[in-house]
Amino acid sequence: RSAPAERSVMCRFRPLNDAERSRGDQSLPKFNGDDTVVLGKPYVFDRVLAPNSEQLQVYQTCARHIVKDVLGGYNGTIFAYGQTSSGKTHTMEGRLHDSRLMGIIPRIAGDIFEHIYSMDENLEFHIKVSYFEIYLDKIRDLLDVSKTNLAVHEDKNRVPFVKVTEKPIATCSRSHSIFLISIKQENVETETKLSGKLYLVDLAGSEKVSKTGAEGALLDEAKNINKSLAALGNVIAALSEGTKSHVPYRDSKMTRILQDSLGGNCRTTIVICCSPSASNEAETKSTLMFGQRFPLPSSSFLDLRSQSWPRSSSACPHCGRSQ
Repeated sequence: RSAPAERSVMCRFRPLNDAERSRGDQSLPKFNGDDTVVLGKPYVFDRVLAPNSEQLQVYQTCARHIVKDVLGGYNGTIFAYGQTSSGKTHTMEGRLHDSRLMGIIPRIAGDIFEHIYSMDENLEFHIKVSYFEIYLDKIRDLLDVSKTNLAVHEDKNRVPFVKVTEKPIATCSRSHSIFLISIKQENVETETKLSGKLYLVDLAGSEKVSKTGAEGALLDEAKNINKSLAALGNVIAALSEGTKSHVPYRDSKMTRILQDSLGGNCRTTIVICCSPSASNEAETKSTLMFGQRFPLPSSSFLDLRSQSWPRSSSACPHCGRSQ
């Protein structure tokens, strides 16, 4: 089974925050329809979400459609890009226990299980969750904070992965964070197997080092963040050209981990998060230009039906599906 890759770029603007309003900052962007924002010039994306957009609307626009794809055996990726305090973590996580303010991650996790419980009773599911961060190009398991500087491995199909724990979530520091949901399913009657992964990525803030005034360790952190974001941009640029035989996935650990979610078997959505404030105009324009580098659909999906995996012996007594 093969299908064209689907990639989309969504643009979300947050409202002016309290500090910006107290300074009297001007809100610069003008919105034209549901796909265009004007900031000096028009920028067109698959969808532009104005500052008054609710979390549910953002989820329905950016993420809901990927659930069925992942349960259908495809890989999915959603990642938030933008400067610090542009609304990335609010978009991806939000407030976990507030039904109105929760973000993409808790909503999509709930949606996955809603879909599973409505599917054929002959299907068994095996679901794993991993959560890790990349800080100074080192990988730390956020489900077991004693594990640091983890290695990137490759499976038998040369797909990169990180071996991490599957436990309750710990708190993450400023870094790139990746929340990974792996879903394997088997039809117990036909023995058909499908496997899909969903990468939910909250990227560290992109900003000019000179503007932050960072020194010492903070300067090293800012430089590493910008280096890894530049590596991501270079991968996207190479994929956009379509004719390049070499895509520089190995230039950073993040791009290596996301290799099969950017150029392979995937449905990818990038949410570029922007500030409307005049004081952040340069960073916002940089973010908008980054979003316009994202490639048009060009890849094809791999057929994962032949992939084998151990069947779980632990099944849910109510539905016969593995937990």
